[in-house]
Amino acid sequence: MGSKLKTYLRDPLLNQMFSEVRKAGPLKSILVDITHLCNLRCQGCYFFAEDLDAYKAPSDEGVLDTFIEQEKARGTNYVTVVGGEPSLQLDRLKKLYDNFWLVVVTNGLRKIPYDGFENMPIGISVWGDHETDTHLRGYGKIDVFDRSLKNFKDDPRAIWYYTTTPGNAHEIESVVDQCVANGNYVTFNFYGDVSSLGEKFDHTRGFEKVRREIDRAIQRHPDKILMSPYIAEVVSTGELFGQKWGYDVCPSVTFDNEINRERIKNGHPYNTHFRAYNPDLKTTRRCSVGNERDCSTCYDVYVHFAWIMLHMKRHLHTEKDFTNWLTTVYLFYLGNRIVDFEAGIKLLPSIHERLKTLRDEDSAFPSFNTHMIASGQTFNASHNISGYV
Repeated sequence: MGSKLKTYLRDPLLNQMFSEVRKAGPLKSILVDITHLCNLRCQGCYFFAEDLDAYKAPSDEGVLDTFIEQEKARGTNYVTVVGGEPSLQLDRLKKLYDNFWLVVVTNGLRKIPYDGFENMPIGISVWGDHETDTHLRGYGKIDVFDRSLKNFKDDPRAIWYYTTTPGNAHEIESVVDQCVANGNYVTFNFYGDVSSLGEKFDHTRGFEKVRREIDRAIQRHPDKILMSPYIAEVVSTGELFGQKWGYDVCPSVTFDNEINRERIKNGHPYNTHFRAYNPDLKTTRRCSVGNERDCSTCYDVYVHFAWIMLHMKRHLHTEKDFTNWLTTVYLFYLGNRIVDFEAGIKLLPSIHERLKTLRDEDSAFPSFNTHMIASGQTFNASHNISGYV
């Protein structure tokens, strides 16, 4: 394996990405719901589907201060901040930002000020064009997408987290073009129909058309899209080297929550530091999206990022596999500003061009099922480069 890695890293582009990730170092991550409050109630939001607002955020600021010190002592250095709606708790968000690398995910209705949060990546939710997004998130009345565009016009921190729906692939071109014209970046998520809306929102219809539109978006805006076709394929199909996505392989489970005892022992790699904290900052839950969530409806792009990243060894089979793995890691580090963002964005078109060249050479999308996982070859991520993610 080591000789193959050395061979692959003779390539200047791969070597540059690999070196920057190694220089940044390992991420020891947690997820924090900073508040139980929200100014929307989106159809399909995991937070309310799992009744996580029952865990009330503490009124005493000292609880957060103690929490931060405890996590720093534990070695935590990266936090995904969600909610509820984090923009409703800017003072608390500021405390987290001052102590950790982090990304905050917002519905976009309230502007997060620039002063005091200058280098903070902001993931802004959008779930379709103005009509679709208003239907799913704005009670059929509030054009949340329009307000968000205005709030984050030309904001260099803003990355649109575009949650696509199977029957609305035709909207992707327009939505992406509006986000880019707004001076922002774009990545993609996939809608799990936890509200049972059905029809065009039904995830069981598959995301093939969506993936084609994502490919087209990358070709139009290679300097603005923080997503690769490989990531989109893994997330939307739930397949990786013969594994099928589910609770038994999900790496983003709270490692010391009793509910995960058997999962931790089953041999599949997991994030050995990760905890998903409820808004009370004391209790944890099974995984990023709740305690009871049906994993077949989970297309959370971040947990699938981790699924890819913790399987470095599987991706050493060919240079193409390794390139897909390394670009996944690098895009994660880049989008979260863990590596130099300005330099990385300049590298982004070259990354997309390399991935396109690999696909063109293959004349088909990489098959993830050709290298089946051999039994007995699972590993602990902390023993290799995967520990860096």
